[in-house]
Amino acid sequence: MSAVAVLGTGLMGAPMARNLVRSGMQVKVWNRSRDKAQPLEADGAVVAGSPAEAVEGADVIVTMLSDGDAVHDAVSGAAAGLRPGQVWAQMSTVGIEAVGRLAALADDHGLTFVDAPVQGTRQPAEQGKLVILAAGPQAARQALEPVFGALGQRTLWLGEDGADGAGTKLKMATVSLGISLTAVVAEALSLARGLGLDPDLVRQVVTGGPMDNAYFQAKSKAILEGDFTPSFTVRNAEKDTRLITAAAESAGVSLDLVAAAGERFRRAEAKGHGDEDMAATYFASF
Repeated sequence: MSAVAVLGTGLMGAPMARNLVRSGMQVKVWNRSRDKAQPLEADGAVVAGSPAEAVEGADVIVTMLSDGDAVHDAVSGAAAGLRPGQVWAQMSTVGIEAVGRLAALADDHGLTFVDAPVQGTRQPAEQGKLVILAAGPQAARQALEPVFGALGQRTLWLGEDGADGAGTKLKMATVSLGISLTAVVAEALSLARGLGLDPDLVRQVVTGGPMDNAYFQAKSKAILEGDFTPSFTVRNAEKDTRLITAAAESAGVSLDLVAAAGERFRRAEAKGHGDEDMAATYFASF
């Protein structure tokens, strides 16, 4: 039976931890705000009072936190409970620059570092249907197979050196697609409204045609029904636009749509929608 520590039990980390428990693993969880971790006790997880307590005795450490600084702080804070040879699956979206810093931290403590961000939002996390974009040594994969199997529908292994950040690089490309699509859907509906039309007419025209897709249906439905229960928040989307833009600049690639989407998310956040689903970028138009 694998022993897994999950550091970060927010929108993504909590359902991921729950799925690990359901798969029969011994799971200890920690979150900076303990109240977000406490409900997992009823599912069978052990709620730790500190990162060090959470990682003690773990075979695999999973981090699912807001950004690179939060991940670095949590693992640094876990130092007293770490032991050489533990596998660290870094599954947060932290951007390319942070990967090297986190891999160096892993080396300092003798951890086997695996860069493994996930593609998917809250619902796939709840369903255990994330796509895991992983890079790390062959030696870590046996320990991670049951963990990734409980969390995702498939794992793409992209290389053997987690420090190279192949998983994070691919995540930058795929999350840019979702972010840009969300902004495009929101703009189309807001334009219809601004022109004095029922925005649902846009959905009616698109449905069943060549532009239709499941993502358009999900985000247009959220906007039209005013249901902004978060799958991925405006605040996190805005953070990711900055990471994507930085990645593009480091590669000499010009991106226009994701930069514009970032401006929309910042306006939506300024209007008080930061903790709502990123479909609330709709409000940036008014």
